[in-house]
Amino acid sequence: MRRPLVVVALTAALGLSGLLPATASEAPEPSAPSSPAQALATVQRLLDLSAPLARTARTGRPEVSLAMRDLFAALPRLDDADRRTAQGYLARPTDGAADGLGDGYTVPAKKKCRNHLCIHWVPTTADAPPSTAWVKKNLSFMNKVWRVEVRKMGYRKPVSDRHRGGNAKFDVYLKELGSRGIYGYCTPERRAPGQKWLASGYCVLDNDFAEAQYGAPPVQSLRVTGAHEFFHAVQFAYDYGEDPWLMESTATWMEERVADDVNDNRQYLPYGQVGAPGQALDLFNRQGFNQYGNWTFFEYLSHRFGLGVVKQIWARAGAYRGAGHQYSTTAVKGVLKKHGGFGSVYRGFAAANTAPGHYYPEGKAWPVAPTFAGWTLTHDAPRQHARTTISHMSSRNAIVRPAASMKDKRWRLRVVVDGPAGKTEPSAYVLSKTKRGFNGTPIRLNGKGKGHALVGFGASRVVWAKVVLVNGSTRFSCWHRTSWSCQGKARDDQEGFAVRVTAVPPRKK
Repeated sequence: MRRPLVVVALTAALGLSGLLPATASEAPEPSAPSSPAQALATVQRLLDLSAPLARTARTGRPEVSLAMRDLFAALPRLDDADRRTAQGYLARPTDGAADGLGDGYTVPAKKKCRNHLCIHWVPTTADAPPSTAWVKKNLSFMNKVWRVEVRKMGYRKPVSDRHRGGNAKFDVYLKELGSRGIYGYCTPERRAPGQKWLASGYCVLDNDFAEAQYGAPPVQSLRVTGAHEFFHAVQFAYDYGEDPWLMESTATWMEERVADDVNDNRQYLPYGQVGAPGQALDLFNRQGFNQYGNWTFFEYLSHRFGLGVVKQIWARAGAYRGAGHQYSTTAVKGVLKKHGGFGSVYRGFAAANTAPGHYYPEGKAWPVAPTFAGWTLTHDAPRQHARTTISHMSSRNAIVRPAASMKDKRWRLRVVVDGPAGKTEPSAYVLSKTKRGFNGTPIRLNGKGKGHALVGFGASRVVWAKVVLVNGSTRFSCWHRTSWSCQGKARDDQEGFAVRVTAVPPRKK
């Protein structure tokens, strides 16, 4: 689901604490997948009408779309009473009192259809949109979303609901959601015939996106919400049970394709690997924003290899006939194999985040990946070193500056890295900012994880050098009820790295 710009009191409303993500040095554990009973209880908590969410400061927001996905997946394992309750939560607003979510319309609904979808709304009660013009705007924009995501970009269209909304078109419902801090959500509804992991669905969007509630112009909120949420419905046509980090990060990436000028997703950059490189790429943190902030990984891939690379990943992750039937990270690795491999590409991504203004079209407005160590080397203190540990699919950075007195262009910086064994996919890179631009130097590591590089370091030319240390391991032991890749545990977590830097003076003539 789309996240709120401003919501507080979630701690009380959801019974959670510490909603803001931990820093890179305090990486949270991934959330465990819900048991059937937990899936039901989570939806009940997230959408409890008796506990409206106040909005006075930024904080996290419940994952309604994925919570509804979890509840839908849990249906066969619920007892009869809980299954009836769950089916009520999954009901459409037009089901009225049968919608246990409290989203049932209490007056007869209207419907306006065009091209690929229908907008449903009511003319009175708190659920009513502000005008028919707003209904038409929703209809026009959501058809644009379909055109961009399905027709232009070539993604699979949502699974047919077999006339559940009165015809074969995709259904979007307008409902007052702002009092609960919700922008919108999409939910799977019925499995496609003969398919275990494909499902039809529908979406619910706030009825007016009032700026007083959401902190942004209504049209902007509609645009990013529509782009993000509809892509969840598209994902249900690939594999609604896919790893949640892939679902949320690519849905947030899709916002750039449909509503590039809004830039709402920049608010999550401090929590993804741009701002917190030490947290694993595949971390899904229900109490934070990591998965949203990691849209930048797919932004990096699409700028290097074309927009189709994300669709290729989803095709490998898909569970339909002819798809790859792979879990998230395996799908990513498979697609990147022809581009030099995951390890090489991921190292480039980690390095790019240390200078986003140079590597991303809009990167000048982004934060810069932080460093865990930093030094200025001088004639009297030309050496420094540090140690750190790095989680799987994450990185750490150190910055080195030459003293102003080291003007001679013949000064060099020797960087020595001692990392874990090669089977864990360690890598390293030196990115130097010069007076003329940037220079990148890979550090070749041997089978024992050791390697070194020598780069220019004269203060007349070099502003700084950043050493990027990468744990590129994608090895998992799967199905341990985590929300990392394949619900697994990483085999190579918190691997130790040491880095030593030395300023090498010019040779005497």
